[in-house]
Amino acid sequence: MRRRQERRDRALSAAVGALCRALPPPARPAPDTLRRARFDRPQATLDCWRLLYALLKQIHGSKWTESDAIDNQIRFVKSALWYHGYDRPELYQLPSDGSAGSRELLLAFSWLLHRHSLLEQLLARNRVKTGDETSVCTCEDDLPSSQKGTAEIALEYGPEDRVDVRYLQWLNGRLKFQWRSLHAQHQEQCKLLHKIHLFTSGSHTDQILGHLSVTETDLVRQPENYKQLLQLLESETMQLEAFLEWKQLEPVYWQWMVKIREEELQKEGFSTAAKKIQESAELKLLDLTCLCAPTKNKMHGLCRLVFRSKHPASKTGFSSSVSKEPVSAVSATEVIRDLQMREASLERELKQLQEECRQRLDEIAEGLDGVICISP
Repeated sequence: MRRRQERRDRALSAAVGALCRALPPPARPAPDTLRRARFDRPQATLDCWRLLYALLKQIHGSKWTESDAIDNQIRFVKSALWYHGYDRPELYQLPSDGSAGSRELLLAFSWLLHRHSLLEQLLARNRVKTGDETSVCTCEDDLPSSQKGTAEIALEYGPEDRVDVRYLQWLNGRLKFQWRSLHAQHQEQCKLLHKIHLFTSGSHTDQILGHLSVTETDLVRQPENYKQLLQLLESETMQLEAFLEWKQLEPVYWQWMVKIREEELQKEGFSTAAKKIQESAELKLLDLTCLCAPTKNKMHGLCRLVFRSKHPASKTGFSSSVSKEPVSAVSATEVIRDLQMREASLERELKQLQEECRQRLDEIAEGLDGVICISP
C-alpha cells in the first residue's frame, strides 16, 4: 500500500509539474500553488487570482501587468469567467481582497482547462510565427432558435431600462469610423506584405513557398536577431514537450480533482447533481444533432500566405501547412467569393430585422396619444 501511494504521489507530482511548465512563462505558477489550493490554503489565494488573471488576459488578447491592483484583477477574473459561462455562485461570493477561496479558484482553473481547452488555446496564441499568416473563416453562425426575436424582446423593456437613441447613434458612428480606420490600416499592411513577397520571390529554400516572410526578411537584414528568435523557439519547444507529458499524465490530475467534486456534490445535494446531469445530457444531444446535420466545406483558423506569380490561375493563396510535399491550398479569390456570399446573406437578414423593428415601433406608436414618432 505504501509503495502504491508513493507511485501515485510521484505521478501526481509529475502531472502537476508538466501542467505548470506547459503554461506560458508570464503566467506559470509554482506546482506548490496548486497543491496548496487543493487543500484551500489561504496562502495560495493571491497566486491563484494572479494565475487566472494572466491566463484570461492572454485569452482575450489584452495586455496585463503585475502592478495592477489585486481588486482590479479579481474584478476582471470574475467578469471574464461569467462571460465564458462559469456560473458557480461560490466563486462570485469570494472577497475582493484575495484573502480566501483558493480551492474555488482551482476549480475555476480546472474548468477552463477542460471546457475551453485552455492549454491548446494558449499554445496556439503564443506560437512563434515565422511565416506570414492570416485568419480565414467561412463558417456560418447558426444561432439557436431561442435567440431569434431578440429585437422584439428588447422593445418590451420598461422605462428604467431605456437608452437614449442619440447615444446609440453616436456609438454606431464611432464604431463605423474605427472600422474604416482598421480597414485602411489592413489594406496598407497587405500592400507592404505583397511587396515583400514579390521582391523576395525565389529566395526561399522551400520551392513550394518560393518567397520570404516578414520575419525571414528581417533576419536577412539583421542577422543578430536570430538569437532572440532561437530563444523563443527553444522556449516554445519546452512548452510543447511539457504539453505532451501533460497529455500522458492528464488522467492522474483529474482523479486528483474528482475527489474534490465528490465532496462538493455531498454539499450541494442530490437535486443539484441530477440537474447538472440533465443539462449535460441535453448538451450531448445538441452536439449529436449538429453532427448529424449535413456538412459543408468550411475553413476556420490561421493559414499561411503564399504568393503565386508563376501560375496565372492562382495568385495569392492560403496554405494550411508548410512542407516540401504538395499541400492543399485555396486561392484568395475563392475565399473572397465565399465571404461575399456570406455578406449578402447577412445583409438580407439585417434588412428583414430592420423591417420587423419598424413594424413593431409603429405598433407601439399607435398606442401613444399626443406623441409624434419619426422613424430613424
